[in-house]
Amino acid sequence: MKRMVDHVGIMVNDMDTSIRFYTEVAGLVVKNRNMHDNGLEVAFLGYGFEGETEIELIHGFKDQLPAEGKVHHVALSVTDIQAEWDRLKQKGVEFIDQEIATMPNGIRYFFIYGPEKEWIEFFQRV
Repeated sequence: MKRMVDHVGIMVNDMDTSIRFYTEVAGLVVKNRNMHDNGLEVAFLGYGFEGETEIELIHGFKDQLPAEGKVHHVALSVTDIQAEWDRLKQKGVEFIDQEIATMPNGIRYFFIYGPEKEWIEFFQRV
C-alpha cells in the first residue's frame, strides 16, 4: 500500500490575502478554489506537479482558533537558499530569522511569517 502526505491545511482569516501571499511570495499556484454550501471556502495550492503535496487554505471554519491551532510551519524546498533569502528581502516580507541557519548535516534554512503569522520555512537540502 502506497502512502503519502496529500495536503496540509492552514486556517486563514482572509482568503484573498493568503492566496496573494502564497502565490506572489512562495511562488505557488492555485490549483482549485471552491465554496462549500455551509460557507466554508477552501483553496488548494501547489507548484503544479502531478501527485505533489498541496497546501489547503481554509476560511470560514472556526476562524477563532488560537495561533497554535493553525499549523506550526510549512517547509518549502529551494535549490538556492541565498537567492531565495535575497528575493524575499526585496519583497519586504517579515523574517523570523536574522540569518540563514545551517544544520550539522549541511541543510540550510530560514523562517518567515505568512499573512496569518504562520511560520514558513525555506530550506535547501545538500
